[in-house]
Amino acid sequence: MDEQKETLRVGSAVRRRRRQLELTLAVVAERSGLSVPFLSQVENERARPSSRSLQRVADALRTTDVELLAAADPACTVDLTRAEEGDAATPSPSSPDAARIRNLVRGHHQLHAIEFTGDHDEGREFQHRNDELMYVVGGAVEVEAEGRAYRLGRGDSLYLTGGVRHRWRATVPDSQVLVVAVGDHIDAVDDSRR
Repeated sequence: MDEQKETLRVGSAVRRRRRQLELTLAVVAERSGLSVPFLSQVENERARPSSRSLQRVADALRTTDVELLAAADPACTVDLTRAEEGDAATPSPSSPDAARIRNLVRGHHQLHAIEFTGDHDEGREFQHRNDELMYVVGGAVEVEAEGRAYRLGRGDSLYLTGGVRHRWRATVPDSQVLVVAVGDHIDAVDDSRR
């Protein structure tokens, strides 16, 4: 098999550095001579800057392109996680012994996917910064959100926007729930509008 060159997600490093300096995209655009839309695309990994553009961004952020690349997140275009690989299904620290949690996405990415099997601490309330989708793979659960109870069975899904407080519990033993969410470390707000 040919060894693929791993690409880097430099946009996340650019965003972290810009926020560390408390700069807006408009200020970085002015300092670098690049457009706000282009910088927004770079930060959101929709555009890859040339070496020259990366140097200009680094200068605007009072750092070097080498430091930005060193702080970049590695990215694979495809990462397969088989059932027997990856993070083992481990008991949840706040759950009954029968409850298991398995991360379905390895590493530090914008998207998180977790499989819950069994029940967990039904009194625990969640509130995530970004959107989340719950999908019942098997069994049944009850979710309380915004003062309302939702009963979900196999194949049902519930979409929660960022900021919604919620809690859930399995109503059938060994229920399986897939939770997919935008990582809390991601700012899903479009910075170009600020």
